[in-house]
Amino acid sequence: MDIYQVAIRPLLFNLAQVDPEWLHQQTIRSFSWLSQTTHPWADSVKQRLQQSLCLQDPRLEQNCFGLRFPNPLGLAAGFDKDGVAAHIWSRLGFGFAELGTVTFVPQPGNPRPRLFRLPLDQAALNRMGFNNNGAAAMAARLTQDQHKLNWSIPIGINLGKSKITPLEAAATDYLHSFRLLKELGDYFVINVSSPNTPGLRSLQDAAMLSSILELLQQENRSQKPLLVKIAPDLTWEAIADIITLAQTYQLAGIIATNTTISREGLKTKVIHQTGQSPQVEAGGISGAPLRRRSTEVIRFIWQQTQGQIPIVGVGGIFTPEDAWEKITAGASLIQVYTGWIYQGPMMVRRILQGLLLQLEKHQLNSITEAVGKNLSNNS
Repeated sequence: MDIYQVAIRPLLFNLAQVDPEWLHQQTIRSFSWLSQTTHPWADSVKQRLQQSLCLQDPRLEQNCFGLRFPNPLGLAAGFDKDGVAAHIWSRLGFGFAELGTVTFVPQPGNPRPRLFRLPLDQAALNRMGFNNNGAAAMAARLTQDQHKLNWSIPIGINLGKSKITPLEAAATDYLHSFRLLKELGDYFVINVSSPNTPGLRSLQDAAMLSSILELLQQENRSQKPLLVKIAPDLTWEAIADIITLAQTYQLAGIIATNTTISREGLKTKVIHQTGQSPQVEAGGISGAPLRRRSTEVIRFIWQQTQGQIPIVGVGGIFTPEDAWEKITAGASLIQVYTGWIYQGPMMVRRILQGLLLQLEKHQLNSITEAVGKNLSNNS
């Protein structure tokens, strides 16, 4: 029995109607304390978490952009915005974790309420607006304990543009953040696809994105893997332009995709916190409604690049079947966030177990062999 799905989630989501952002803050504070404390009781909890939630199998290992991932399932950016719990994610079964989004200038984000659940759609609507304490604060935190920088899993850092920075100065803004953090993350993501910072998605335009990549790669003397995170709402032509830029500037990969501004097919008619329809509420939709489109984008990138650019697939992953679909469409790695909130901590282990079953079913020796194979779940 999964007590989270049977008792905890119904209590928090339905009976108590706990505010999603408040609940997230309490969760991240608990994880932060657990991550940093060395109390014997805390060590016991961490050990129990690892025994219950982690699954190690050499068939799940992935090697991408010069990094070894113990399994292909990672925590997406947005949960640990300030990197306060970086050392706990491996204990929860993740093969990697992405911190941020962090901006050069600390910022409070958009006015509240700004995070909403859509249970009928297994989705969330957020307009957080890159609320974070800034790149300098993250850098200071990650360097407090130098001996802990040897992460047991790869740790990525997701970089965004500060809201007060004009679009024409975006490249310099990203550069300032990268300079502060470049020795502290295993890979870095240029986030130009959030719908919640005015004008940010315009940075996906080839000319604008080119200026950012040019400046960052000039600074990137350590040759840290750089990836770009794109929106699901781009045209195929725009995605093809980004692929060309990724090849030109030798990016390590593409993350597909961020949240969507589409409201097509939503079952939720009214958000109870605001009394408004999600059709008129600003923000990006994550979760199950994003599943099909994100997979289509993954498949397009894989086909256009003939599998030569690693893809991190994210959007609507709840089950092993969802994960398998992303991988066989072309994703070398996958990430979860909204699905993890709905499914609970046991989700990671369930997905990894399901992936192993799919490998056995298709007589494959590793996840690497499944990437881009377009294998049907039922074949």
